[in-house]
Order: sequence, then C-alpha cells, then structure tokens
Amino acid sequence: MRLVSLRFVYATLIGLVLAGIVHIAAVLAIPVLSEKDAVLRARTSENLDHPQPIYTIATGDEPSPPEAWLPIPDPAVAVGVCAYDLADGPMRVSARTGPLSLSLAAHARRGAFYAVTDQAAVRGALDLVILTRAQYDEALADDDENDPSRDVRIVAPDNRGFVVVRVIAGLPSQRPGANAAVQSVSCTTDTPTDEPAGKDAGGKPAGR
Repeated sequence: MRLVSLRFVYATLIGLVLAGIVHIAAVLAIPVLSEKDAVLRARTSENLDHPQPIYTIATGDEPSPPEAWLPIPDPAVAVGVCAYDLADGPMRVSARTGPLSLSLAAHARRGAFYAVTDQAAVRGALDLVILTRAQYDEALADDDENDPSRDVRIVAPDNRGFVVVRVIAGLPSQRPGANAAVQSVSCTTDTPTDEPAGKDAGGKPAGR
C-alpha cells in the first residue's frame, strides 16, 4: 500500500515539474510569437490607401498566391486588409457597392469586434469609421443635427488593428471583378483638418 502511495506521489511530482517547464517555455515564447500575430503582419498595409491583397482569387491567367496568412475558408472569396493606428486619427474605410457581395470586418488583437456587409450601404456607399472613445465623442459633438452623418462608427478596443475586406465571386467570370472590388475600397485616416464625419469621405492615406 505504501509502495502505491509513493508511486502516486512520484508521478504527481513529475507531472508538476513537466507542467512548470511547459509553462516557462510558453512564457518565454510569447515575444517571438507576438511578432507574428495578425495585427503586426497587417501593419505593412498602413502606408497604403487601399487594401493590401491577402488572397487573390485565381483566374485563367493568374493562379492564387500561396502566401495568404489569414484563414481562407472559400477559394472564391477575394481578401484584403487595411491596418490602422488610431493615434493618427480615425480610420475610414469606404466602399461602393456593386453586383458582388462585400463585407468589412474590424479586428483587434483579441479578434474581430465588428462586421458589416454591403446590405448596410446607404445610396450605394458603405463608410466604416473606426475611432477611439474620445474620437467618437468628438465626432458626435461635431455632427449637424439637420444633416446627420451616414457613417457607421465603431469604437475600437485597441488603438491598433486592421479591417478585412472580403468580396465573393459566385461565378468564375466574376473572379477578376472580385479581385478588383477589393482594391477599389478606400482606406484613409481622417485628420483634424478634415470636414466633420459624413461631409467629406476624404482623408490622407492611412500611412504616415
């Protein structure tokens, strides 16, 4: 009986030691893994005023790129990303709707926190504006009661993140159009000199 108890204690101690080693290894690996997360990988698109292609649908002339780093659940969906840093101002993503289904999804380090489709477009336009709480309050204060903004305003949980643009090609003939629709989306940073939100969809490119 005592031998069984000693074996149990021994096995428990070994398990605790192994668990401690795994925990320490995981903690030490965090800096390395964090350098490869989606937010940091998307930052290469901050200097662009349109989405960075992540997945381009294959056409008759061009195959799909092998370097897509976001999950691609459907090979008939073109994907692009726009990174943002709200320290430079609110991030505005503007899209014109067309015959192809389009969606925008805002992501932070903990995952997606908002998504919208072209069904929410007003007069053929979809404007998603991502702000901090302070920027949101300032935008509300600047609104004209007689001409309310048509922007879809979203308060982000973090200053840094990215917006994923997806366009579906239901037919092979629509694949080039889906790739082009992703690139036609505008990603800009609203600056303090811009007109109040909803008056002017312009802004400087998201890069500094």
